[in-house]
Amino acid sequence: MDFDFSEEEERFRRDLEAYLDAHASPEVMDSNPEQLSQTVDTQAKRGLMAGLADQGWLGMSWPAEYGGAEKPGIYDFILTETLSRYGAPQPGKGVGIVGKTIIRHGNAQLKEYFLPKIIRAEIEFAIGYSEPQAGSDASAMQLKAERDEERGGWVLNGHKTWTTSAHFADWYWVGARTDPSSKHRGITVFLLPMDHEGLEIHPTFTIGDERTNEVFFTDVFVPDDFVVGKVNEGWIYICEALDLERFAMMPVGPLEKKVEAFTDWAREAERDGKPVREDPQTRSKVAQVVTQLEVARMLQRKVVAEAVQGGVPTVASSMYKLYMNEVGKRLANAALDAMGPTGQLKPGMEYSPLDGRFERSYRYTVVDTIGGGASEIQKNIIARRGLGLPKNF
Repeated sequence: MDFDFSEEEERFRRDLEAYLDAHASPEVMDSNPEQLSQTVDTQAKRGLMAGLADQGWLGMSWPAEYGGAEKPGIYDFILTETLSRYGAPQPGKGVGIVGKTIIRHGNAQLKEYFLPKIIRAEIEFAIGYSEPQAGSDASAMQLKAERDEERGGWVLNGHKTWTTSAHFADWYWVGARTDPSSKHRGITVFLLPMDHEGLEIHPTFTIGDERTNEVFFTDVFVPDDFVVGKVNEGWIYICEALDLERFAMMPVGPLEKKVEAFTDWAREAERDGKPVREDPQTRSKVAQVVTQLEVARMLQRKVVAEAVQGGVPTVASSMYKLYMNEVGKRLANAALDAMGPTGQLKPGMEYSPLDGRFERSYRYTVVDTIGGGASEIQKNIIARRGLGLPKNF
């Protein structure tokens, strides 16, 4: 399999890097990117995305009738990876998850209203799947959607958790239970504005210094026009979207930057007057994480290869996400072991190596194992769909 970029693809990458260099700013780029969920929303970040949209770089793989350039999906990959290396905001859930699902399954009104806004970077989305009793098993969601024939829509009541962008998103992409008698064939996806009457947003702060949210629904009415696709077939759309999310939310760029930071530290640091690079255990740890980074790159390329050919890389994306999570944990462990007691100092504390980067990374790797589907779910997908093992194996 040939992973080299074509001349045209390389030209796009260079043009994108030149644009990001020209628009570099600490307001929009994190020099030590740890995670890419973008839990802080600013006009500067939205402005950068609007600039990318003006260049025609958002939704490049979309059909021309919806504003896209019908380019191969490899261009979306180059965009995501390059942005991640600059610590810049990502195209977000709109272009990949919401937009592509609406293109495949949405009605004419949803396409007309949302797709132009998404491709112009004028709108942000929050994704609502998880619930208190439906975390890793999102198909067990119980947010109740009851039919209201008189008004021509649905009334939603219940509770969502881990909705990371709820405090700044414009619209909510949410799954709800429309048929209690069927687990997988009883879920429907709805779209509703985040300022809708009856929605309450409560913050939850994670061990990784990230804000996520709980969202409470009290008699929230959603018209039929804002049902995505067919009633009771939402689980199919959610599974497609999760496959896209696992790929989109886990670019390899941040891992590359962390491996680079660790190796640079090991090259220059001293312990008891001796260079750390001469310590055989540290040299072994560096060699291991560099090797594992290359494995992660190859797993990512497998996901990309399937995606650009029009497939939904379910097993490949689960393998990649699971492995990326594990490498992230191994890297944080290796760095803290090598740095010794000072490695436990938090960002901003005096004498903390690399300003506490790996102390925070160690905490955030816990969050990584949950977002986009917990590691246990990824193992189940690999075992059942990839290896063909029985459910109770």
